[in-house]
Amino acid sequence: MAASLNILCPGQGAQTPGMGKAWFDASPAARDVFERADRQLGSRLGAPLTVLCFEGPADRLNQTDVSQPAIYVTSIACWAGMLGLQGKTISDAAHDIRACAGLSLGEYTALTIAGAINFEDGLELVTLRGRAMQDAADSPAARAGGGGAMLALIGATDEQAEEVCRKARGGDVLVCANFNAPGQCVLSGHRVACERAAGEAETMGLRSTMLAVAGAFHSPLMEPAAARLGEALDKTPMRAPACTVVANVTARPYEGAGAAEIRGRLREQLTSPVRWAQSCRWMIDNASAECHELAPGKTLMGLMRRIDKSVKVTTHDEP
Repeated sequence: MAASLNILCPGQGAQTPGMGKAWFDASPAARDVFERADRQLGSRLGAPLTVLCFEGPADRLNQTDVSQPAIYVTSIACWAGMLGLQGKTISDAAHDIRACAGLSLGEYTALTIAGAINFEDGLELVTLRGRAMQDAADSPAARAGGGGAMLALIGATDEQAEEVCRKARGGDVLVCANFNAPGQCVLSGHRVACERAAGEAETMGLRSTMLAVAGAFHSPLMEPAAARLGEALDKTPMRAPACTVVANVTARPYEGAGAAEIRGRLREQLTSPVRWAQSCRWMIDNASAECHELAPGKTLMGLMRRIDKSVKVTTHDEP
């Protein structure tokens, strides 16, 4: 595998029953990743992770505390399977990557394949992250404004999205949470503020749709989750990435980053916007190469088409 590849790691929303099963069946290396995850998590999720990934049910797989470890493990298994076909292992393949980035949760995958976090520690972090985010979504602060919600704006520039937030925020929480691609921005905050934002968007000639999510992710309402995650991050060994990893918060690489910077960015990520479009633009401008999207799904390929149609993205949802 040439060291000119960019790796894209999916985030929450990519989950679907059956995810990773083709890799499990086809690759001993991928199967080993799933089996290690099952041993480590045991019955903490109510069922073995492989059962939840391969069989669902969808409503349980879609819950934040399950979807996050499920996507992380599926992505790592996919990467291990890809390397296994070439007689390589994760531990010796980071130098084959030119740059990698992950969408929100996917940043943990990117840091794992870059050697900054080991698999077991990463699995513990994303499992805690999913549980903490669910708990924050159910907190009194989130429920005060009708609960947390997220609203996708279609066709809005970043400036228009910021304007919608200013006009609709009132005394509630409402921020830009995801800059996914040109014309695709997601707002996050109290439900009542998101509902006002939908009205403001309509007056500006913009389309919007409320997302089916558990809470107001990447907003100040996630601060309780960030505090819990920060405590866990402080206890987790970190190393400098062996290849370029682009951080969601800054849309810039962790160049020469030590453990403190990585921990700080991951904590900050929970309450800050995900700058995915800008992260991909950095990769295109500075590490121009074809991109490979890890399983599950093809979401990031679709976003890249909106960011830059000239960039080829190969998906690996199945071997």
